[in-house]
Amino acid sequence: MKKNITIKDIAREAGVSTATVSRVLSNKGYASDDIRKKVLAVAKQLNYRQNSIAKSLKMHKTNLIGVIIPDISNPYFMKISKGIEDVVQEKGYNLLFMSGDENPHKEEKQLKLLLEHRVDAIIIATSGKNDELISSIHENDTPVILIDRKLEAGNEKMDFVVENNFEGAYQLTSYLIRQKHKLIGVVNGSLNVSTGVERFSGYKKAMEDYAIVQRDELIFNGDFSVEDGRKAIDYFMGLDQRPTAVLSFNNTMSTGVILQLDKLGLTIPDDMFLASYGETEVAQLINPKGKISVKQSPYKMGVKVGEIILDRLVLHVTGPTQEVFNPQLEK
Repeated sequence: MKKNITIKDIAREAGVSTATVSRVLSNKGYASDDIRKKVLAVAKQLNYRQNSIAKSLKMHKTNLIGVIIPDISNPYFMKISKGIEDVVQEKGYNLLFMSGDENPHKEEKQLKLLLEHRVDAIIIATSGKNDELISSIHENDTPVILIDRKLEAGNEKMDFVVENNFEGAYQLTSYLIRQKHKLIGVVNGSLNVSTGVERFSGYKKAMEDYAIVQRDELIFNGDFSVEDGRKAIDYFMGLDQRPTAVLSFNNTMSTGVILQLDKLGLTIPDDMFLASYGETEVAQLINPKGKISVKQSPYKMGVKVGEIILDRLVLHVTGPTQEVFNPQLEK
């Protein structure tokens, strides 16, 4: 009797995993063009028949949702994750967390690993540079929801929940200018991601609208880390004309700014005023008159992401759903 060819046979012949064969044959999930061609060629060579797919492919839900965030220790992203979890766990879904560490190569491996685990959906705050892979996953019927950050292109087809970063940064900068600050030291986040680009654009537009000259030496390009906040202060303190205010474009860098000012024996606001995009627990120890921040809504954003997930996986509602949260200044 002729043996029925299984996906294990194809995987062995093609030199790939059975999960990869399953994704290719079901056209669900990511596989490179070369791997896809190879698997299909082997399947044809072994005379793998369509009516055997249903027998060998075990298409079932894992009830797992992959979550890739830049920094798993950042309270902002933890509050987002809590909001997501509070919504989806009621329907039996569990979250699988990964920290991309603002590293596109690490993020790429994590995306592929989540696909290997056949997660039902992926939530990602991307570090940038993986737009093609993320779009490919989405187009192959694994729901992808962008949180906090958008792709460089193709967002019109994607679910996303983000903030109006441009407006938040514009308001922060405008406030500093109205308080008579003209020497504003900017601690930039990564310009590889939409949040970094949009916040920097908001700053530049405010400077332009108020006719304040932008000085390149007052811009410190960081990567959303505490260490970058520390380095920014050291850099600003070495300038001939030190800034009278620091504009930090995320809560983690703001923590670094505060810690380094304290280490140097400098105080807020006597030596420096702080404007932070996002709140930080350390700032609670600062004189309220010395700081201002953009109040964010990470938990509410997470709840919205959870609702989108259930729309896709439980109610089978088609997208895209795109939610933009508007910022508020908190003095």
